[in-house]
Amino acid sequence: MVDPRGMRFTAAVSTVVLAIVLLTGSGWLLLGQTVVFAIGAAAGVRYAPYALVFRRLIRPRLAPPAVMEDAAAPRFAQLVGGVFGVVGVIGFLSGVWALGLVVTALAFVAAFLNAAFEFCLGCHMYVFFRSVSVKGARG
Repeated sequence: MVDPRGMRFTAAVSTVVLAIVLLTGSGWLLLGQTVVFAIGAAAGVRYAPYALVFRRLIRPRLAPPAVMEDAAAPRFAQLVGGVFGVVGVIGFLSGVWALGLVVTALAFVAAFLNAAFEFCLGCHMYVFFRSVSVKGARG
């Protein structure tokens, strides 16, 4: 279980990083963000670098969260961000700037939606895929 405010904080930091990538075209900065996504997907969102900052520096100054959220959907969202990041890094570092810009812009939009409106696109994808797989398993 994770604090949803932490997920919004990590999305906000990711939004800023992705905006800088879009402005500079830095495949190396996108690689760094992709590593952050990969850590969140592999180790769990509680252990992602931005989440550690939230947990150690910000959350102690806040009231307890009203609700906690299952970590599975945000973890999947980190995986999706990581996939987009890998494709973007390949685009930028191989000279296919349009590819890098498009996938980075898509990741930016997803991070912004979460940070600004608490709408986690990757989380909704997780719920959708899970419902489809459960329906398929039932026959």
